[in-house]
Order: sequence, then structure tokens, then C-alpha cells
Amino acid sequence: MTKKEQFYLFIVLLHVGMGFLFFFLPFIGKIYGVGVFIFGLLYVINTQNRNNEVLLMAAYFTGIDVYLKMIDAAFLNEYGKYTVMIFMVIGMFYKGFSKGAFLYVVFLALLLPGIFIATESLSLDANIRKAIAFNITGPACLGVCAIYTFQRSISFERIKDVLTMLMLPLVAMVVNLILFTPSVRDVVTSTQSNFATSGGFGPNQVATVLGLGMFFAFAKLLLDAPTKKLQIINGILVLVFAFRGIVTFSRGGVLTGLIMMVLFLVVLYRIVGLKGRGKILVTTGIAAFAGLLIWGYTSIQTGGLIDKRYANEDARGRKKESALSGRETLIATELNMFLNNPYLGVGVGKNKEIREQKTGIEAASHNEITRMLAEHGSLGLAGLLILFITPIALYLGNRYQIFALVFMVFWLLTINHAAMRIAAPAFVYSLALLKVNFSSPNNTDEDETAEEVAAV
Repeated sequence: MTKKEQFYLFIVLLHVGMGFLFFFLPFIGKIYGVGVFIFGLLYVINTQNRNNEVLLMAAYFTGIDVYLKMIDAAFLNEYGKYTVMIFMVIGMFYKGFSKGAFLYVVFLALLLPGIFIATESLSLDANIRKAIAFNITGPACLGVCAIYTFQRSISFERIKDVLTMLMLPLVAMVVNLILFTPSVRDVVTSTQSNFATSGGFGPNQVATVLGLGMFFAFAKLLLDAPTKKLQIINGILVLVFAFRGIVTFSRGGVLTGLIMMVLFLVVLYRIVGLKGRGKILVTTGIAAFAGLLIWGYTSIQTGGLIDKRYANEDARGRKKESALSGRETLIATELNMFLNNPYLGVGVGKNKEIREQKTGIEAASHNEITRMLAEHGSLGLAGLLILFITPIALYLGNRYQIFALVFMVFWLLTINHAAMRIAAPAFVYSLALLKVNFSSPNNTDEDETAEEVAAV
């Protein structure tokens, strides 16, 4: 094993140890959350961001975002998004940004009127700062990240490092989940999203990052595991992330991770030669078999309730009225707000108040698309068009960007069931805008390099 491979094994085991330590001594997690931020600042300043070190630190805080909230170690609810933005701004200070990134400056500008409207329209009882921050930090984080990453050239080796940095905190989080509920069978009694199997935190957010971890471990298994030991380690991580994600009983994150894996294999299959396609087909077969085993094991552990959950049935096997756990009502109310306020919207955070007044439902939005339409009106629609069209245009211009479409799909699917309450959709979206450089001194032909990428 090379030194880099040995280091990977070491840091994976280190984060396993962190999971144990923070579970039994959660106050150390608070110290760690601040300490790693200070370390990151010193690291970036010392390197002057010569090799996009800010992406590594932003990836790590994206991965640790939900975990710190889970163990009550986040000093601010939006700590993950704030730290990611800080690192990206520092990166721009050292490296600047592309002229084409002006599109995302426009996107950020389109958010401002909604903030101004909110300061005037939110009720006196509301905590205006929290109401605005809760809804706007996600899009703001996306805009800042996108300005830094837009068409920034990065090596293939570096993007693999970014995936690793985001995945590592999820290893610690999974250890916490296992310690929190060592016996899944004892805590699963219905087909509802399960807080007990989610470490006491929101199942939707936990499943979202576990689905992302599942994909990242799978990508590393395909592209960054040259030895049998590394293949076994990454394969185990895929299975553990999948199992713990499934037993949250929150479907969105798991299905998103699965779709990312399938799409990634399709993207690779289209750009490689005959040898590479053969390896992809073998990998697909093995992954499908492993998936069936995990599903069967999960079904046994949950007494068959997980099968009913994904069939949209209750514990007695009766079909549920809502296929989206009641999100249809939230979407409908937000679309009505957009139709009634088509120009500037109702203001950031105001849609929750209006929905409660008209329907009695006190719930925050789960869908970022309809939230932006309701709260920002036509300006929100313009912003969404920028977000949709730009990465797709970049991908169509260079289909060798093997991660771009997958990251775009993660963002799109996630914001439809979990909005942008965590840093992951914002940061991962921005990775779709990077220009990954596959060339090397020994191989300048992109077709050959792409086939090497798929040499699993």
C-alpha cells in the first residue's frame, strides 16, 4: 500500500474513534467544531489556497454539518453553511473567480428584495433574523460557493480528495447512530420517519447526508481503490451508509443516493471503451446483488415495516392517502402565494406565517423550488432558471465531466424533499460547475484517460 492509501485507512479509523468519543463525551464535539474551523483557517492561509485547499475544508464542514447538530455541538443552527461560505470567500481572496461567475452574482442579487420585504412584512412576534436566516442561508451559500467554483480548473486527484473530506465526518456520524440505537428492531414500530434510528435528529436531513455518503463511498470504490483492502473498506462503507440511511425510514435521501449511483454508472458507460464497459457491467451486477442483500437484512431487522414504508403503506398494510408525507399541501399553498404575489413574492420566511393563518398548518417548507417562487416571486423564478440551465449547459459542452450531472441531480432531488436546510445541496451543486482536468503527463488523450477512470 502507498503512503496515501495508508493515510486514508488511518483517517477513516480516526473518524470511527471520533464517533465513539463524541457519543460518550459530546462536549468535546463542541470544542472540535471550533478547533477544526480554526485549523482550517490556518491551513488555507498557510497554503494560500494554492491547490484549492478551501474546497477540502468546505467539503469537511459540509459533511460535519448535520453531525454537529445531531450531537448538539453546533454553536449556530446554520454553522455549517456559514463556515462553508467563509472558506469560499477566503478562496476568492487568494484565487479570484471567473468572469462567467457573474451569473451567480446576479442570482444573489435576486434574493435581496425578498429579504427587504421580509423585514417589513413579518409579524412582530416573529424572530426576524432567525426567520430570514433559516430560509436564505441555503441559497446564499449556494451562490457564494458557485462564484468560487464556476469553471475553476481542478485535477481529478483533487476532486477525489474533496469527496473523501466530505465523507469522513459521515463515518463518525454512522458510529454515533449505531451507538444511539444498537438494535434497530427494538425501536421500529411504525412506518413513519424514525428519530430513534436517526440519532434523535431529523430523519430527513440524516438520510440526505447518508445517501450522499453512500454515493461518495461508491465513487471511491470505483475510482480510488487500487488495492483489495481499500475496495473492501469502501464497499463496507457503502453498505453501512445504505443500511443506516434506509432505517431512518426517510425515503428521499436514500433514493437520491441510489439514483446518483445508477446515473454515475450510466455516465461512465457512455464515455469509456469496451474494456471499461465490461468492468462497469460487472460492478453493476455486484452492486445490485449487494443491494438486495442489504434490503433483505433491513426488512428482517424492521419486521417488514421498511417494505411497507417504501410501498407507501402504514404498519397494517393500508395505503396512505399522501404519497409525499403531506408535502403536497405545503407545495400547493406556496404555489398559491406565488400566483397571488407573482412579482416580488411574500418575502423571505413569510410563507410559513401565511400558511399557518390560512390552513392552521405550522410547518416550514420542504421544497426549495416552490419556496423561492412564493417568497421571491418572478425574481425567484429567474434565479431558479440560472441554477437549472447553467450546469446543464456546462455539462453538454464537456461530457467528460463525469461528476457534473450527478451532483446537479443530487441538488435537484434534495431541494424537492428537504429544501436547503443543510449545507450539502449548496456545496454539492457548486461542485457541478468545476472543470475537472483528467490530463496527465503520461496520457494526454482524454478518451484514454476517461477509460482509466472507469478501470474499477
